[in-house]
Amino acid sequence: MIHLLITGGTLDKDYDPIGGELTFPGSCVPGMLEQARCTVALESTVLMQKDSLEMDDADRAQILQACQHSPHQHIVITHGTDTLVKTGRVLAEARLDKVIVLTGAMRPHRLGRSDALFNLGAAMMAVQLAAKGVWVAMNGQLLPVAQTQKNRRLGRFERVSS
Repeated sequence: MIHLLITGGTLDKDYDPIGGELTFPGSCVPGMLEQARCTVALESTVLMQKDSLEMDDADRAQILQACQHSPHQHIVITHGTDTLVKTGRVLAEARLDKVIVLTGAMRPHRLGRSDALFNLGAAMMAVQLAAKGVWVAMNGQLLPVAQTQKNRRLGRFERVSS
């Protein structure tokens, strides 16, 4: 069984035409899994609905605690891409005996033309196949978090030397 931890990020945002800003009207992840016809056994938990730039150490501690207390060995975390690697490194430092895969999107799923569904599907598959540790599933790649960075200029994640 996979434990899916939802934390918000661009993946879950929507545009509010009245307020003129991106908001969190509730997670779209369950609908994404239904659209993808996902048949994997999973438990889903919404931890928060936050932009990752607004996450702080207490939020990262909450994510770590959820991973520590999860009865499952396979965990996928949806997360905002701006600080996804930072959170991943906090999880890696804890050296949990689990497979943890973080993923997100560069564009909200609800706005269309998004990488959200592709990245979520990649993460769901990767968590079943990867070795224990903390990974990032983005842009068709599975990268060890310690060797991952977001290239803001190109709008993608890439491997770097650790």
